[in-house]
Amino acid sequence: MLLELLVENFAVVERIRVRFHPGFNLLTGETGSGKSIIVDALGLLFGGRAGADMVRSGADRARISGVFDLPEAAASVLEDAGVDTSEAELILEREIQANGKSRAFLNSRPATAALLKDLAPFLGDIHGQHDQQRLFSSGQQLAMLDAFAGAADLTAVTSDLHRRWRAVAAELAELDRNEQDKLRLADLWTFQRREIEAADLKAGEDADLEAERRVQQNVAKLTELATAAYGALYDAETSASAQLRIAARRLDDLARIDSSLEELLATLKPAQAAIEDASHSLRGYLGRLEADPARLEEIETRLAAIDKLKRKYGATIGEILAFYEDVKAKLEALESSGERRAALEQEQARLRREYDEAAAKLTARRREAARKLEKKVEAELAGLAMERTVFRVAIDPAPPGERGVDAVTFLLSPNRGEEPKPLDKIASGGELSRVALALKTCVTESDATTLVFDEVDAGIGGAAAERVGRRLKDLASSHQVLCVTHLAQIAGFGDHHYNVSKREVKGRTVAEIEELTREARIREIGRMLSGEHLTPEALKHAEQLIRK
Repeated sequence: MLLELLVENFAVVERIRVRFHPGFNLLTGETGSGKSIIVDALGLLFGGRAGADMVRSGADRARISGVFDLPEAAASVLEDAGVDTSEAELILEREIQANGKSRAFLNSRPATAALLKDLAPFLGDIHGQHDQQRLFSSGQQLAMLDAFAGAADLTAVTSDLHRRWRAVAAELAELDRNEQDKLRLADLWTFQRREIEAADLKAGEDADLEAERRVQQNVAKLTELATAAYGALYDAETSASAQLRIAARRLDDLARIDSSLEELLATLKPAQAAIEDASHSLRGYLGRLEADPARLEEIETRLAAIDKLKRKYGATIGEILAFYEDVKAKLEALESSGERRAALEQEQARLRREYDEAAAKLTARRREAARKLEKKVEAELAGLAMERTVFRVAIDPAPPGERGVDAVTFLLSPNRGEEPKPLDKIASGGELSRVALALKTCVTESDATTLVFDEVDAGIGGAAAERVGRRLKDLASSHQVLCVTHLAQIAGFGDHHYNVSKREVKGRTVAEIEELTREARIREIGRMLSGEHLTPEALKHAEQLIRK
């Protein structure tokens, strides 16, 4: 239930705050006073589209805030969004900047308009004149029938199967489209695969070969340098090894006299061992050094072959091998395309069977619900001064789609003996308003606690208006109802009455809203009956309407 609505700098509203009540809440006022602005503001809280034209001229932003009783049915949506559900109330806010950008808040935390839209079905349902025009849409009529039938589960299954079936069909079409091109490329891919396979490349092989080539190209210089290093370390009379041996003998003699030098002598032993190890390694290296022209030529040939592959398939051996894997995968896919095609065709046939079964169940559910909806709508219309009206739901075959294989059309015959025809062919404005109300009453989800009707009385009057008011009053026993009306016959049924008016303040038009006392309510309904000049007869009639 909507407890409170705050609107600031929205259209001609500077600032209004209004508390609503359970039952039947009425909004009346002169034409153009801004009654529908209240409904539009509420629509924004339900995730409606925002625009810069909604911001009051001269203001930098508009703000709408609504306080609702927290509905239990919305708990799962709120918990998924990380919203605390322990509070008894839910505060929705929408802020629209002058540049058209908007922000949404839920319990003072940033939220998305999409989240507000997800919550809307649990909070309220708005029905305006635009919604009456939407009744002419076959898609809207199908959605209303599904809502009445409780077919959301079957619709979801059918939609999912259709999407998967179409995806497989698209993949098959793509397979057909690309197969000829791939067959033309198969010879090239085969050559590339064989060329790379023949090279038998190893990761890092080119770096190892480059290093070996440098050695083969510089054997003489390496021998000269290694020999000199070996002599300096070990072989020459003045080598480091010889000098260390002399130093060790001298320190040994010293240590025999002064034992404190024994520790210094011990520090030389690792150095001697290191020099000996290095010397042995150099001697082994010199033993292996040998110029091998044949090996050098072999290395040059191998590097040239690798460079050729690099120019064709990648800058490194890693890239060449990646290219090879890609070509190999393409050839394998081409070779297995027949198997893939067979598997896809089998999958397509299976999905089509499952789709047909689900669509048939959905059709059966709709046909069963259609008969019930016909009776229920006719009963509602009988209570709205359309006793002789025949309402039918036609379900005709349609091309397979996400919503099944049915096209739904609502048919109406306001007079007995006339063939029922589509709503846009038969219904007058007043009749359409009552048909819309009857349908809304029949298919409204029980989770929506607040029902908002914006000028549902369009095109009606007299006894029909009284019956519409009575039906709205009946709805208010199980829902909170907010209704914008111009008719006194409907206003007489209200539990709580609000008047929306405009006045000029400092050269600016300002819209205001006021909850009426019983006396003020009588005067307002009297105005609605008599027009500009309020007469005693109109006041008396207004009091009778309220009492009745």
